Order: sequence, then C-alpha cells, then structure tokens
Amino acid sequence: MIKKGKVTIVGAGFVGATTAFALMQSSVVNEIVLIDKNKVKAHGDALDMSHGVPFMKPTKVVAGDYSDSANSEIVIITAGANQQPNETRIDLLKKNAAVFKSIIDQLVLHITHETTILVVTNPVDILSYLTYKLSGFPANKIIGSGTVLDTARFRFLLAEHVGIDARNIHAYIIGEHGDTEVAVWSSTTVGQVPMDDYCRMCNCCDGIRKYDIYNNVKNAAYEIIDKKGATYYAVALAVKRIVECVMRGEQSILTVSSLMTGQYGLDDVFISVPAVVGKAGVSKVLELSLSDDELGAFHHSANTLKSHIKQIEDFF
Repeated sequence: MIKKGKVTIVGAGFVGATTAFALMQSSVVNEIVLIDKNKVKAHGDALDMSHGVPFMKPTKVVAGDYSDSANSEIVIITAGANQQPNETRIDLLKKNAAVFKSIIDQLVLHITHETTILVVTNPVDILSYLTYKLSGFPANKIIGSGTVLDTARFRFLLAEHVGIDARNIHAYIIGEHGDTEVAVWSSTTVGQVPMDDYCRMCNCCDGIRKYDIYNNVKNAAYEIIDKKGATYYAVALAVKRIVECVMRGEQSILTVSSLMTGQYGLDDVFISVPAVVGKAGVSKVLELSLSDDELGAFHHSANTLKSHIKQIEDFF
C-alpha cells in the first residue's frame, strides 16, 4: 500500500540533495528516503536536513537502500553522471543508460505500479523512455521533468524583457530538453494578449530579440555549468512543483516529458508538451495549435530523440 507523502530520491548529489531540501519545505511530503552509492554522504545529508525539522512541518529524512523505497508515492531519479562543461546532454547518454538499468532493476523489486517514477537525470527524455521500457510500468506513471524548467526560464526572460510579473506570462518550451527544444511563440501571451500584439504595442520584441531570448533559454544550463559546475537550485524547484501536482492531485498543466501515442503525429517517444499532471501521473497530453514552422521543429526534435534512442536499444 502506498504511503501518502513518502518520496524516495535515488541520487543524493547536487540535484538530489537540493530537491530533498526543497521538498522538506513543501506542505505535501512527510517522509524522504535518500539512496546513493555514497552511503556516507547520503547519511550526512539526511542528518543535516533532519536538524532543520524543528523549524518546519515534521518531515522524516533518512538515508537507506532500495528496499526502503517500498510504498513510496513517488520515486525521483536524479542519479547519474553530471554534465561537464562543453558536454551536451546527449553526450551523457550511454553512461547514464547503464546507470539506469542498474537502478530500475533494483527499484522494481520493491515498488509497485501505484508508485509514480519521476526521472530528472539527463538526457531526461531518453532516460524516461528507457525507464518505461525497463520497468514495465504504465506510461502514465513515468514522468520526465522535461522542459518544466526550460519553460520557467522562458517565462522569466520574457518577464524581464517586457517588465511584467512572470506569473502573468503564459508560454511553453516543448520538445527535447536540450538543443532541439522549441519555443512556442504562436501561443505565448502576456496576460491574455498575444505576444506579437503586445510587442507591437510596446515595440519591445522584434524577431532578432526573440532569437536571443530563445537562445538564452536553450543555453542557460551550459552557462550555469560553465560558471559554477552544475545546475541544481531551479531544477529542484521544478521537481518540487511536479511532486506537488502528483501528491495533491492538482490536475495542473506542466511541460513534462511523457509518452506520445499519436499526439502531434508522434508515437513511441517521450517528449515534452503541456500535459495534465495529478494523482494518476500524466492523465492527458494537450495538443497545441502550432504554426507550421513550430510543428516542423517539434518533429525534428522528436526525430532527434528517436535517433538517439536507437543507440541504447541494447539496454532494453
């Protein structure tokens, strides 16, 4: 039986530990299990976080092994090799595919299809697909963090550019969480005003500036990695948001990576588009009205992912 509010995080590196800390401060998590090959480090993180419990809602934080993942409402996988400077997310593929096979083989001995598996490790779309294939779980119970963070970056940069609260910017980044991701300018709005109309009113966003904003979104992780070695604060907050949607049964719309089953003319690939996220995991994929250029770019992104999936077919 699922234990409400229990989360297991596999991988207690920068992203895993920061995610645990962010979840501690949420109102939905009661118990966090940290699993890492470096057990001493995981125990240290658990102890450090536990000392902060008197300042917030009681939350149990422990370090454990795969057997301790039993009855988790959500298992979050952040384990894997870190992306290095000048290394693309796809460069990580074969290294992390081998890591994931080991993780999934052990997890499925202890969790059931009631548990939602949330994949964060890069390249997230391909590793989400690999998790789906290896685990045998229903597709809706496998979620990749996808372009949730990219979408947040897009909204932040647009908000800075037009001088409007980011919460009033409605925009999506879809496709691969990576170099072929697509900015959906055709449905971007400031409040309820289409972005193109808003730009004409304020003369603040010509085509060249759009290109700059998109590139800043796409290359944000590379810039951060170059400056500080890793990205983890905003990633952790994005993961926390997904966890909240599942645990609260919010039925909120997020650009998570999920399995396509005919949507947008695509099949058998995990890719990010707006989807309804709640207790069932991903309950519905939304089909945006894309421009011809956007649809073409989105299909290119999907085909790129499929070509990389072929490189790891031996793993499943």
